[in-house]
Amino acid sequence: MKRYKVVISDLHLGRGRTLEGGATNSLEEFYFGKKLVEFFNYYCSGEFRDAEVEVVINGDFLNFLQTDYNGHFLTVITEGIALVQLQSILDGHRDVFESMRAFAAHPNRILTYVVGNHDQAMLWPATRRLLNEALDTDIRYKNIVYFFDGIHIEHGHMHEAANRFDPKRFFLKRDLPEPILNLPFGSHFFIDFVLKIKQKHTHIDKVRPFKALIRWALLNETKFTISAFAQLALYFLKTMFTSDPRRHFPFSRILRVLAESAIFPDLSESARRVLADERVHTVIFGHSHVYQYRQWGLNKEYFNTGTWTDLTSLDIQSLGKITKLTYVLIEYPEDGGRPRGRLKEWRGYHRIEEDVAVS
Repeated sequence: MKRYKVVISDLHLGRGRTLEGGATNSLEEFYFGKKLVEFFNYYCSGEFRDAEVEVVINGDFLNFLQTDYNGHFLTVITEGIALVQLQSILDGHRDVFESMRAFAAHPNRILTYVVGNHDQAMLWPATRRLLNEALDTDIRYKNIVYFFDGIHIEHGHMHEAANRFDPKRFFLKRDLPEPILNLPFGSHFFIDFVLKIKQKHTHIDKVRPFKALIRWALLNETKFTISAFAQLALYFLKTMFTSDPRRHFPFSRILRVLAESAIFPDLSESARRVLADERVHTVIFGHSHVYQYRQWGLNKEYFNTGTWTDLTSLDIQSLGKITKLTYVLIEYPEDGGRPRGRLKEWRGYHRIEEDVAVS
């Protein structure tokens, strides 16, 4: 039996493009539900029909950070709150989860879920049970790293200070009525600061390079940009001096975050360090939203799966909106040699017309 593994990441499914009352959800970042349905159908048909296919969801598949709880975006997230958020995501993308359910029902199909920083809520046992029930399968969950056959897969957030989890303390329990997620600084910053800006400038975190965006904003949105920087400085001060242990971050941590901060972090050096282990020949990250391939020697390869969300480039070489639904396909050779990965772009099936994403 032929064997394949398909690695995708950073799809950022939220509550859907249309809310219950019919209003447009401006914070929804995933517009490619039909293409994703076709993606799961494709890997159950044709040359893959009688093969073993494992789809590895490498983090940030679900966007809990941009999914509200009763109209509020929270940094205090209990298991019960996470369940409500997950159910709203399931309801907002019914066609996607139905296609995943059909995929999992096909013989020799496996779903593996590696947790990222936007879907940290998938560390809760109850959210895992709910997703398993929705897909009618037992998903393989990996908290940080998935390693097999010389291939190292992880989302990538553990390689930067802002979004790094504490691997010894996923949850906060001390002096609390019930456990809550131990969110990293980056999640607090996103919910408490970035989301407020996104409500006016929806694509503020989808533009690259970020330095060019700052220059453009200073020229064209001068008052707003100066105000945003003043609010940013105030936010850092609050996190250093607050008495709330759930929101307190010491000055040393803030310095590390600022030193390592990047809207689109380059994880190639982190991949090189992982590849220094002689047991590893392939590293696959996501998180950066920039698809990438690097090779060191003949047998050390790094892939970044990119994102299935829209980006806007201010680089003159790639000026404009960029949409590439990229992923990695790993194929096991029939002669028993080492598995090889290839960076792919999903185009989907041809269609005459489709709705324009207007949010």
